[in-house]
Amino acid sequence: MRVFKSLSIQGLFIRALTLMLALTIFSNPLGRCAVAQAQAPARVVISKIVHEILAQNHSFIGTLYYERISHVSSEVPGLVKKINVQAGDLVDKGALLVHLDTEILEKEILFHKNQIKLVGLDIDHKQINFKRMATLFKKSSISEQAYDDAKFFYQEAILKRFSAQITLEKLLIQKRKSVINAPFDGIVLEKNVDSGDWVHQGKQLFDIGSVNDLFVRVPMAETLLKFVFVGQSVPVIINAYDREMRGTIENLSPTADAKTKNIFLKIRIPMLTKVARNMSATVFIATGTKEKLAMIPRDALIRFQGKDFVFAIREKKAVRLAVHIVRFQGNRIGADDVHFTEGLPIVVDGNERLRPGQPVVIVDSQLERTKMGVQ
Repeated sequence: MRVFKSLSIQGLFIRALTLMLALTIFSNPLGRCAVAQAQAPARVVISKIVHEILAQNHSFIGTLYYERISHVSSEVPGLVKKINVQAGDLVDKGALLVHLDTEILEKEILFHKNQIKLVGLDIDHKQINFKRMATLFKKSSISEQAYDDAKFFYQEAILKRFSAQITLEKLLIQKRKSVINAPFDGIVLEKNVDSGDWVHQGKQLFDIGSVNDLFVRVPMAETLLKFVFVGQSVPVIINAYDREMRGTIENLSPTADAKTKNIFLKIRIPMLTKVARNMSATVFIATGTKEKLAMIPRDALIRFQGKDFVFAIREKKAVRLAVHIVRFQGNRIGADDVHFTEGLPIVVDGNERLRPGQPVVIVDSQLERTKMGVQ
């Protein structure tokens, strides 16, 4: 029994000694270095720092809007027979939107077509009679009054046919207007009609925004206008989808905000299929003079405690460096930190699990990306 107790006490003593030794190692810088050195080298893909002369830019929140909006209305009254689109649908120019019922109209068209045929027969008859009267009048076989009456009835019949043709053309136009088409390539923003509705002439049926006239309206301080110009290409991010694209400054509003003195920029962006009016977009606009910036791929950026960092490689080990972003340039950012020297290797792949001081092995970028499945 005493033997078992002594063994148990001895085991507890060994465990306590081991724990004290571990605490001593990790509290000592040399001990931590030894542990770091024991870490397995991380395989990383790198890019090297290059410097470019660029202007600083800042982000501004803008609002999406369609500059060209058609309030599609009906030119003729009628009963809505068919609707082919709903709010949010994309439509091509000329696409059928609404079809009004034309059953009664088609009967009127048929009636007037028959009337024109009847008038045509009447014209033929009166033309023959007028020619006969003209021959007899030359021979002085009939009075001038009879000749004039025959001529009048013939000309009257011609005018009746002309009037009937005008009425028929009007009915055909009305039938054509009963089919309402999209005025341009666009998106249905609002729908104000449904099947079975009776629409009056001029009733607004749809609002359609042109997909080729999509803009971002961005407010910015009037003091920054000296850094922008019409035709300037700027990065735009659609916040709802975190989708980045290029926009073009097309114009600015001729009226400044009375209170803030902000100027509104009009920035044209490419066609988008799943966006709504008044959605937000982030636009990066130049706000300063040009300076020398270190260009860093966005893939190199990591967030730590709410701040931006990158891992650089020095003496085959990972070094965490802070990043002060002053410009966004496509898939790169520009930083003005002095520690980003020309040619400094920056980790762009494999940085998620890196730790400061961890040894690294720089692999062939293309080969390693293929192994990792990176496109």
